[in-house]
Amino acid sequence: MAPVAAKRPTLNHADSGVNADGRRAPDDPTSVAAGTNFGADRPNWPAAILARPAMEGDMRLLLVEDDAMVGDSVRQGLRQDGFTVDWVRDGRSAELALANEVYDLMLLDLGLPRKEGLAVLSELRRRGNRIPVVILTARDAVSDRVRGLDAGADDYLVKPFDLDELGARVRAVLRRQSGRAEPEISVNGLTLNPSTREVTFHGSPVTLSAREFRLLEAFVDRPGAVLSREQLEEKLYGWDEEVGSNTVEVYIHALRKKLAPDFIKNVRGVGYMVPKMRGEA
Repeated sequence: MAPVAAKRPTLNHADSGVNADGRRAPDDPTSVAAGTNFGADRPNWPAAILARPAMEGDMRLLLVEDDAMVGDSVRQGLRQDGFTVDWVRDGRSAELALANEVYDLMLLDLGLPRKEGLAVLSELRRRGNRIPVVILTARDAVSDRVRGLDAGADDYLVKPFDLDELGARVRAVLRRQSGRAEPEISVNGLTLNPSTREVTFHGSPVTLSAREFRLLEAFVDRPGAVLSREQLEEKLYGWDEEVGSNTVEVYIHALRKKLAPDFIKNVRGVGYMVPKMRGEA
């Protein structure tokens, strides 16, 4: 497989399994040759998963993909679309991540080491977990699609796929999950479009940085809900990103300057919120 291009490539890589000799492939995506498999000799989840408490976040995705090139490309593409993405590489690590974090959606490969993707999905649904799941796999037979959807997947995307299509499917599944059919979110004179990344306030366009947009989206997606600083950090940062001591406050200050001083309310000792307008559901 050719090196992953920086400009949103179409992904084309078969599902991987476990090496016959049980060896684990290197973590550096550039050193993984086509067909390289990840072994199951030891867990490979980030240590942070064990240290951080579970908490609710917005638009936080769990990517379960054992192929380093595919995983790195998908994670980068979805981050460009404004999502926070945590990435694990085997079925057992996926179960541990789901037990310790709250995610809005899971992207699940099927041919995984340590526990097959379909088994992860079936167990998830058996336990009553309703997280939306999009299967990403090279298994293109109709019978495989039927099994995946009947096991509880919300969508099924066959490799190779375009990252723009993946982003659109993720947004569509999240809209259905929230009961919202329209692509735009409107709150208190503000309109935000997650797919085009456009924001207007009382009809005037507003230019935001990537993290300002993600923070604002977290607020307007749940108007009236108080979000703690920890929840907002979960929205802004993945496992491998360092969190500054006052980062949330800096971005909230920037949003207030660009919108209105009272658009985001401070709830003393609890967190922040965007109030609902009267009569809003």
